[in-house]
Amino acid sequence: MADDKTGRNKQADDAERRQRERDLAAELERSDETEPQVDAAELTEFEEELESVSFPATGSEVVAAVGDRTVESTAESHTVEELVPDTDEETFDSPAAVRMRVQRPTVAAAMKRIVEATATLQNASLGGSQRDAYEKTLRELKAIDADDDDEGIRVITDWIVERIRDKKKLPESRAVRRQAAKFCRSNGYQVRNDEWLGI
Repeated sequence: MADDKTGRNKQADDAERRQRERDLAAELERSDETEPQVDAAELTEFEEELESVSFPATGSEVVAAVGDRTVESTAESHTVEELVPDTDEETFDSPAAVRMRVQRPTVAAAMKRIVEATATLQNASLGGSQRDAYEKTLRELKAIDADDDDEGIRVITDWIVERIRDKKKLPESRAVRRQAAKFCRSNGYQVRNDEWLGI
């Protein structure tokens, strides 16, 4: 970028936009926190490492650039490669979008498996609303306090991946919610009808 007034203004605007995205992501994360927090300073460093990536970027590009980078929460650590799908099917608009993903490592790892399984299908992709519904279902399972070992997330992720492999298509998001509710009820977790899983 040229070192003139226009270039400097663009850099300042880009920095301001990234800060707004980080602030919005942080606010959204605080509203329904379900996993141990990743240190904010570490995430800021991680986001700075992503500056070398040209956005929008695919999951493969992110993994190639920072896949070996470790992200540590209060409970455990993961590499970015374990949390971001190594596929061109998943794209990120900004470093903040990648940051949001790695802040929830358990859900991110499950979604990675689902996205990579979806990439094996012909003429199918995990669209925005369906992906959001899958992720919300997994977050709801993570929020079950009694489910400390994340069995629900593993069971539902396995169920989705098996459906993709066996039926060669994505299960509908409502079917995923129904399966998650069935898991909860069969394991003694109460699910009310007015909740996301209560269908």
